[in-house]
Amino acid sequence: MKFKFNQLLFLVFAITLSSCHINLFAQNTSSSNDYYAGIEFKMNKINEPIIPNNTVNIVDFGAVNGGTVLCTKAFADAIDSVSKKGGGKVIIPPGIWLTGPIILKSNIELNAQSGSLIKFSTDKNLYPIIETSFEGLNTWRCISPIYGKNLENIAFTGNGIYDGSGEAWRMVKKDKLTESQWASLIASGGVLNDKKTSWYPSEQYIKGNKNADQNVRFDLKTKEQFEEIRDFLRPVMVSIQNSKRVLFDGPVFQNSPAWNIHPLLIEDLIIRNTTVRNPWYSQNGDGLDVESCKNVLVENSSFDVGDDAICIKSGKDKDGRDRGVACENIIIRNNIVYHGHGGVTVGSEMSGGVKNMHVSNCTFMGTDVGLRFKSARGRGGIVENIFISDIFMTNIPSQAISFDLYYGGKSIAEKLAEGENNTIAATVSVDEKTPQFKNIIIKNIYINGAQQAVFLQGLPEMNLENIEISNLIGKADKGFSIIDANGIKLHDINLDITNSTVFEIYNGKNMSLKNINFDSTSQKAVTIDGEASKNIELISNAKTDFRKKTTVGKNVTKGVVKM
Repeated sequence: MKFKFNQLLFLVFAITLSSCHINLFAQNTSSSNDYYAGIEFKMNKINEPIIPNNTVNIVDFGAVNGGTVLCTKAFADAIDSVSKKGGGKVIIPPGIWLTGPIILKSNIELNAQSGSLIKFSTDKNLYPIIETSFEGLNTWRCISPIYGKNLENIAFTGNGIYDGSGEAWRMVKKDKLTESQWASLIASGGVLNDKKTSWYPSEQYIKGNKNADQNVRFDLKTKEQFEEIRDFLRPVMVSIQNSKRVLFDGPVFQNSPAWNIHPLLIEDLIIRNTTVRNPWYSQNGDGLDVESCKNVLVENSSFDVGDDAICIKSGKDKDGRDRGVACENIIIRNNIVYHGHGGVTVGSEMSGGVKNMHVSNCTFMGTDVGLRFKSARGRGGIVENIFISDIFMTNIPSQAISFDLYYGGKSIAEKLAEGENNTIAATVSVDEKTPQFKNIIIKNIYINGAQQAVFLQGLPEMNLENIEISNLIGKADKGFSIIDANGIKLHDINLDITNSTVFEIYNGKNMSLKNINFDSTSQKAVTIDGEASKNIELISNAKTDFRKKTTVGKNVTKGVVKM
């Protein structure tokens, strides 16, 4: 009991220290240019945008405060005016400013001053459909409320709020609202499904949703066909594509129609001191989706969203592989995530690859999954050289650390557990569609409550490879599940686990468990099964004796476990 008490004290201390560190770092960010101290890979200095010293104010171009007069033209004229001078700052003063899409140009800084609210119109006719990328695929969608392509030197500054009016675009499930919220939503208009369990903005949305696969219609080919389902084609809120030197520093971005901030094919991207939030029930309400970008810094920001919070992507399936641009050289540090499906996530659209990523000093509070890696057969792409340290988690409803290469489907191990024995014969060849996750180091992880500490699941044809987890201190219901993994190293693990089985290993190869401490009352600490299991080393110490607490399945070849 002494270990548990001291452990909890340390967890409280660690989380408090992390929060203090974030605040102190935020105060010194502007004076510090040392982005690269402690980074495990070489990367070029991230260049900030250079904005010319010209200033205009949207009020001088006819913008009317109050949120009832459409100011789209005022925004466009202000941007055009300063752009003709070579660029500069567009001031958005305190007030409520109703607008349609804001189309960016190079060398522009949008400075939303404290007290300003930029509210995007709910009139979908203001958002023409364009060819773009959505969910990692080439398709047609409505243009984003904030949109720019082929630009240089873009900055969002100030402490104002950008609101995407997502409630006019998203469907909502009844079980995610209180009775009064549901009644209010129905009274606002829209359409219910036949079972009256889901609300849709319009009949057109329902028409668009009927044959959709992950929010994309593959059966439609022409712009005219997509025009017929405009209401369904909800955009990401901020879309900046194929650009250089982009900065987010200070504002709040909230209530997006789909993903919130989506930088795509950006070189030199900085997101700092930024707040990103969506209702927790918002469908596909991601916070930040960094896709196929190079040289990225995400720091001192907070996320409270309806899907993954900080997500790293590089395109989906063939479209992503054809693009062939990895997301690389990424620093993510000193951030807080509240609600979200994942705190820091890689995938599942990672078909162009992800490499050279550093994550440190982040706190996840009530986030569904903490560190989340996901993919599936058909994606392709390689995720490698990932370095994660000093992560503090509390009240995680699912896994604190999760690798799932069966995202959206059941693994062979799961099917076998359900009695589908014919799946044993199923073989899949390795080709360009096979995703691969390898060379990942995770250390100094503190978990104060989770459904499971660690879940590692690769593919039989392409195992998770060379993942090292060390100095993991935590309290969770379940311990480790390790399936189809090769070269897993676990050391300096201190777990307070409710479930009697701490480690479940299926088809594990070349594994090492060293200096592992867990509840000594467990009678079946380790179970090992699977014909592919081999060379598993369990190193006992004074507190943990694996020899009496390990069960080896009948399918495991004799002698593959060393104790």
